[in-house]
Amino acid sequence: MNLLYLFLKEYYLARRVNRFKSIEQIKQYQEEKVRLHLSKIVPLSPFYQKRFEQHSFSEWRKLPLMDKSIMMKSFDELNTVGIKKKEAFEVALASEESRDFSPKLEDVTVGLSSGTSGNRGLFLVSQEEQVRWAGNILGKVIPTSLFFGKKQTIAFFLRANSNLYNSVNNPKIAFHFFDLLDEIENHIDRLNRYQPTIVVAPSSKLRILAQAKKEGKLSIQPLKIVSVAEALNAEDKLEIEEVFQQKVHQIYQCTEGFLAYTCPHGTLHVNEDLVIIEKEYLDKQAGKFVPVITDFTRTSQPIIRYRLNDVLTEGETCTCGSHFMTLKQIDGRCDDLFYGKRIKDEGVRILFSDFIRRAIISSSDVSLEYKVKQLTFDHINVELSLPDINERKQVQMTIKGNFEQFFKEMECVLPTISFSTYQAPPRGIKIRRVERCFQIEGGIV
Repeated sequence: MNLLYLFLKEYYLARRVNRFKSIEQIKQYQEEKVRLHLSKIVPLSPFYQKRFEQHSFSEWRKLPLMDKSIMMKSFDELNTVGIKKKEAFEVALASEESRDFSPKLEDVTVGLSSGTSGNRGLFLVSQEEQVRWAGNILGKVIPTSLFFGKKQTIAFFLRANSNLYNSVNNPKIAFHFFDLLDEIENHIDRLNRYQPTIVVAPSSKLRILAQAKKEGKLSIQPLKIVSVAEALNAEDKLEIEEVFQQKVHQIYQCTEGFLAYTCPHGTLHVNEDLVIIEKEYLDKQAGKFVPVITDFTRTSQPIIRYRLNDVLTEGETCTCGSHFMTLKQIDGRCDDLFYGKRIKDEGVRILFSDFIRRAIISSSDVSLEYKVKQLTFDHINVELSLPDINERKQVQMTIKGNFEQFFKEMECVLPTISFSTYQAPPRGIKIRRVERCFQIEGGIV
């Protein structure tokens, strides 16, 4: 297929998400796309050929779930472009070390995930997939028309660059990669020179940029701020919005694909024209679920019934007119779930990270730098950055009271609450405000 035609087609369709007039129409579209997709990729993938031995394409929802460990173990048999894991790792690791991310394998971009789940994953993206991604990302995220609007300058903060991201460059788009491993002073200098219209960065980096702007060091006025890579906490969102005087938008993207984006109303919508999300509920009443992804556009490294290690919260219908599934928030990873011992029996109860964060941020009127670790069932440590001794003691007392109330409401045994000094993560490492440091018997939810 002509790549220019493919780009224009994807861009046009991405700008017309409201073409779907009902949820039923979306579901019918998805089912047709999945079956067509399977007819193309299964003959090229020994891994999926084996999985479909006992099932027809119409029974794809009966396939066993896949996750990162299975995908990496079966990498050679799963991908459809004949690339071996060993050579892919060699190219990706060399790019990480040299900070030159242009090399490819057989015209296929190779990259590494950040590895926050404990093991790093490889991803493959063909040239055709890059073009599809560029059309979709520009159609859904850029606030003006690519053909009639003003030129947009994008500052993209990432741990690693990729041919995938550079594929958005064109006469109307200037893409500038900002390496998260670089010094913040260099970032500020480049931002002041480029004066980007769009800034895309992890929420922790956006918060640092907001502080630099408050101090008069940063002099940019972007049209759009987009949070990526990390869960966007309510307290970070509020602070960033107050400084830049605009909404903070989000892109939910990971190794497994471009999953969701915020519409002009600020609502996070799943890209249901690209992926299907099945919900594995952790708490249906609260709308908390783990997503199982099927991407019917990924061909090099097919993603069929892939269980992510994320916790999402269902959203409500958006007034923008789109019927795509909405998300209230991206809570974090399954590893961010705390566990409490129930008082009445010896059972275990899930404690969601947004409740843990709330116990911290409601303890003070000032913006806190913090991290909460559940070290064991019986011990939670809170890292805080508060230089004033009297203020620190008061906040610690309030946090203990908040946890006591929370565990009482959850009917769980109150663990020991200890405190230590906040330690910021090294540059390039995703910030995790809430983290469980152990696994329970039987594994993680």
